[in-house]
Amino acid sequence: MNDALPRGEPISLPSIDAVEQGLGEAGYIANRQISTAVYMAHHLQKPMLVEGPAGVGKTELAKSVASWLKLPLIRMQCYEGLDEAKALYEWKYGKQLLYTQILKDKINSVIGEADGLTAALAKLHAFGDIFYSHEFLEPRPLLRALEQPHGAVLLIDEIDKSDQEFEAFLLEILSDYQVTIPEIGTVHAVTPPIVLLTSNSTRDLGDALKRRCLHLHIGFPDEKLEARIIASRVPGIDASLLKQLVSFAQQLRAMDLKKVPSVSETIDWGKVMLLLHAPALDVELVRDTLNVVLKFEADIEAANKQLAAMTHKARQDGGLA
Repeated sequence: MNDALPRGEPISLPSIDAVEQGLGEAGYIANRQISTAVYMAHHLQKPMLVEGPAGVGKTELAKSVASWLKLPLIRMQCYEGLDEAKALYEWKYGKQLLYTQILKDKINSVIGEADGLTAALAKLHAFGDIFYSHEFLEPRPLLRALEQPHGAVLLIDEIDKSDQEFEAFLLEILSDYQVTIPEIGTVHAVTPPIVLLTSNSTRDLGDALKRRCLHLHIGFPDEKLEARIIASRVPGIDASLLKQLVSFAQQLRAMDLKKVPSVSETIDWGKVMLLLHAPALDVELVRDTLNVVLKFEADIEAANKQLAAMTHKARQDGGLA
């Protein structure tokens, strides 16, 4: 169906360094592994499966790629029970019904002087099945991504929350950037989208899906990388305070917590410090704002038992006595 549509200009990703620089311009601080994966995914035209803990920047990577390349971001949030009607297309039943009412008034002129039921049906069939054509189709995220003339970034978010049946449904799209609609036929991508699938590893994904994707794992960053990330997302934060926040977050991640703080939560903590005009960490300030980075009361209670020592180390790492 889409073969006659014009293809977009190819996107230029000349080198891994250019990817790292471009993502940085979009506000995403990427390490070499991430930049290499994006570079390969584009040039090999393969989807990229991005795994890792929640809040480490998987979804943000897709947003930043779209922002940098000035491509539309088409996001499909996965959940249990997701099916092709919500992911691929639906028929515009209201429009079909309206056209049916219009044609009902014109049926005599369509059939004409046909003798008998067989002849009348033959005349109707000659008009084709117009109610199941592209004009009556409501595209959902997957189909919209295939139809973008200049390409798109397709984010299939939290694929691990969908059912295995939905995984199987995705295989044709991930292999050939095409999908088959029974009433219309095979729809090919006008320009193959850049596809990122994210997973928090709440369940194991099938081998067939993994074979079709490049794999990237994004873990928690080290202190230097986390400091760069927070500095880019919280402009104006004091350098000493930044080191203190990173040090405290790294200490929390070394504890046996139900949920360790993610990078997105340390970014939020940095924004809170700016909001409060805090010059440095102290025990009372940390206690009052610990709920920004820890989401379970049991974790907060465990951290409170070591709050003085952890705050002292954070201040030392920030260059304070």
